Amino acid sequence: MPVTAMRRAVTESVSGLPRAFWWLWTSTLVNRLGAFVATFMALYLTLERGYSASYAGLVAALHGLGGVVSSLGAGVMTDRLGRRPTLLVAQASTAVTVAVLAFVEHPVAIAGVAFLVGMASNASRPAVQAMMADIVRPEDRVRAFSLNYWAINLGFAISSAGAGFIAAYSYRAGFLIEAAMTMACAILVFIKLPESRPVRTALEKAAEPEVGLGTVLRDGRFMGVVGLSFLVALIFQQGSLGLPVAMGEAGFTPADYGLAIAVNGVLIVVLQIPVTRFIEHRDPRRLLVISSVVAGYGFGLTAFAGSLGVFALTVCVWTLAEIVNAPTQTSLVVRLSPVHGRGRYQGMYTTSWSVAALVAPLMSGFMIDRFGAEWLWGTCAVLGTGAALGYWWLMRKLPEETPLTEAAAGPIGPTDPVEAVGPTGPVGPIESAGPIDPTGPTAATGPTAPTEAPATH
Repeated sequence: MPVTAMRRAVTESVSGLPRAFWWLWTSTLVNRLGAFVATFMALYLTLERGYSASYAGLVAALHGLGGVVSSLGAGVMTDRLGRRPTLLVAQASTAVTVAVLAFVEHPVAIAGVAFLVGMASNASRPAVQAMMADIVRPEDRVRAFSLNYWAINLGFAISSAGAGFIAAYSYRAGFLIEAAMTMACAILVFIKLPESRPVRTALEKAAEPEVGLGTVLRDGRFMGVVGLSFLVALIFQQGSLGLPVAMGEAGFTPADYGLAIAVNGVLIVVLQIPVTRFIEHRDPRRLLVISSVVAGYGFGLTAFAGSLGVFALTVCVWTLAEIVNAPTQTSLVVRLSPVHGRGRYQGMYTTSWSVAALVAPLMSGFMIDRFGAEWLWGTCAVLGTGAALGYWWLMRKLPEETPLTEAAAGPIGPTDPVEAVGPTGPVGPIESAGPIDPTGPTAATGPTAPTEAPATH
């Protein structure tokens, strides 16, 4: 591709998004650059502290349980208190608890603080995704969530490499660096990001009932999407859980696994933006069906892997599914969420990934020990097929996105010119992002992770 065409493609990928989005994007990148705890907790407990692998697994489970508990609570806070206050509380709490974790030594204290770290670090996800949905136009949301997911993976890839060198010097230094960078994110949010929660008029409050967790649970279509997200998350979690165990049992070294899984991060960093340009205006139903099948059978192919090259090839297959699935699913969550209930809806969606993070280790361990790794990969193929059928059935008669209205414009006015900025600065003035969809249906998904998903899944 000629250099001019490449420059034009990059410019089109990052242009047209409001300045507030790029401050939020920068906060995400800085936060992930300091992700030390998630990467080295097990090694810290077993090598540095001398605890057993079972204890390390218990601490990891408590960290995940903290995320499950906080996801719903943070969703409620996002709607009631606002996106910005929730982000500030979550990031400041994460910084404090990670710093405390660097100094506690008693096993009970370590487990308790790890639970608090899990709660605090997951509490920001509903607020980030709700704020992103508030400030970005519906037609740009897939691209925005994709760029955010790209930042998550870029930051994690860099931090994972750097954290290895830091751990060789001092694990405590790694925890303190993460605490400092997370606090920097909180300061960035405080200085640069205005509140984006749409203000409801008295007429709107009278016409539309308040959204509670009960409302979310009674939303059959949305809860179906949450259930399917859980199945997809179970599949993707095996990249960091079932795959290293299976490769170890097959005689491969940790370095071999590192090389194979590195393909995942490299492909996301290289392909996330161009693939998003290809899919952003395509039917989300078809994208979710295809990505679910490719994810399931990508992991299913691992049953036939007998060399490092084939393992790396299977990683390529399911990584392509991840690149398509993450922004599309996050955008679907926003699309199905009412504007005044985005926090609760995002919290429920985030919970599906948090619960998957708890179930996946039990699932992979049980199946590999009892039946063998081939059964685990076969199960992944079945789960992918089931998720694809579920998306096909649930997404029939999916409501079309409605035009934006002034009511929910948030901090960006309906006629104010907005300067679009890229990661390195302004790229020129554009028309206002306009008001936000009053019915809320266009949202983001996760890992991300997700959303965020796992992105990090």
